[in-house]
Amino acid sequence: MIIYNVTLKVQTDAVEAWVKWMKEEHMPDVLSLGIFTESRLCHLLEQEEEDGVTFAAQYFCNTYTDYQSYIDNHSNAMREKGLKAFAGKFVAFRTVMEVI
Repeated sequence: MIIYNVTLKVQTDAVEAWVKWMKEEHMPDVLSLGIFTESRLCHLLEQEEEDGVTFAAQYFCNTYTDYQSYIDNHSNAMREKGLKAFAGKFVAFRTVMEVI
């Protein structure tokens, strides 16, 4: 199993709207592509929140090939939606993990 993890720091004034958008729009849109089998949104605890609140959005798929299909065919469009909706309100970095 592959976990595509996106860690994000969201400005405090945007957190409520961003969480709602992630749970009601973005994550369902990603799952509707049929590549990922589940998703999870986590609030990172014990993080400095002076500059914003830190979250991890996790998407699970069966194979690295599935993940690569998402990156090659869908990730740019999905990222653009987030940038359009919350420009300047978050920073993100991405990691890919394999469950062993």
